[in-house]
Amino acid sequence: MRNHSSASASWEESLPALRADTPGCEHVVHFNNAGCGLLATQVLTPMIEHLQLEATIGGYEAAAARADQVRGFYTELAALIGCRPENLAFAGSATHAYATALSSIAFEAGDVILTTRNDFISNQIAFLSLRKRFGVEIVHAPDLPTGGVDVAAMAVLMKEHRPRLVAATHIPTNSGLVQPVAEIGRHCRDLGLLYLVDACQSIGQYPLDVTEIGCDFLTATCRKFLRGPRGSGFLYVSDRVLAAGNEPLFIDMHGANWTAPGAYTPSRTASRFEEWEFPYATVIGCAAAVRYAREVGIEAISQRTPALAARLRDGLDQLPGIRALDRGAQLGALVTIAVDDWQPEAFKSALDARSINSALSFRRFAQFDFGDKNVNWCLRLSPHYYNTDDEVDHVIATIAELRAAG
Repeated sequence: MRNHSSASASWEESLPALRADTPGCEHVVHFNNAGCGLLATQVLTPMIEHLQLEATIGGYEAAAARADQVRGFYTELAALIGCRPENLAFAGSATHAYATALSSIAFEAGDVILTTRNDFISNQIAFLSLRKRFGVEIVHAPDLPTGGVDVAAMAVLMKEHRPRLVAATHIPTNSGLVQPVAEIGRHCRDLGLLYLVDACQSIGQYPLDVTEIGCDFLTATCRKFLRGPRGSGFLYVSDRVLAAGNEPLFIDMHGANWTAPGAYTPSRTASRFEEWEFPYATVIGCAAAVRYAREVGIEAISQRTPALAARLRDGLDQLPGIRALDRGAQLGALVTIAVDDWQPEAFKSALDARSINSALSFRRFAQFDFGDKNVNWCLRLSPHYYNTDDEVDHVIATIAELRAAG
């Protein structure tokens, strides 16, 4: 596989090999990487081999035999985001990781959660649930007129409210907006505030350094731009949080030792946020996915993928009856459009029939953002580095044809 870490690397030269690694490219134009990326053979093969080993010698025995591959999940991921393996916990999903992190914070009535208007639906629902149960207050920082959070205004709110938690999503699922999470993090560090970042749509698409971001928790899935298997995610926990003794509300025998009939001692590492039972084939697949992304080169991916999206967004925005919805100073590889004179499910089905994968977002996914944009639904298209310019042009032409047909 060609490494694209140098500026002189040529995607044209290595795209055939990258697409050959990706069997799905032979069957679909996959523009739903923000939902789930296509697996590479290098990810799929070790997962199948591990399941076969479990069937042959037993599940516990297979896990022991593949202990080095399992540890690779932590070492590869640590190298990717700039932390120690001990700061990482596997999770069955990013939402599970996020909820586990929230459960480790001793919220009390009147505590403030400071967040943004562009966020992931499940995160906002979790905050509302905390408000219902504990009486916390939720404060949303305003957006800039051009899109994206107003960090200066958010910093003022930090000083005013001294929030128990500051939470931001790097790239919301309903938009191509890239939020300035490192800039937010600098203000959090200055004030000593706890900071939680959702990196679901940026992991595997952009370089992430948790020290640069300055976060105490970072959650992500492995199935999207990282191109790992479904049912997988992770939680990063800072040394500061580990030293403070934060632990999940429901900690189990993997995360703690039962030291006496009435006492337990949590793990010293982020493993306190994990559970005993692991999908070991999935964990091994995630390690392979991170390794593959690092070999391709995250810096190069961070240039290639948004460039494909920009080509797609610009082409679609010129079509009659199509409106590109993405706003902000920096836009990633999520392209959202409003389509006149079509019902959402019918439009997506028409693309499905033409072997073009896409996704739908609805107002219930993004109450603030879609209210501001005055839309009830949008089509989301999300290319990745293994997609081609020809595929981008084909999708634009297909949507133009469908829109004209009404």
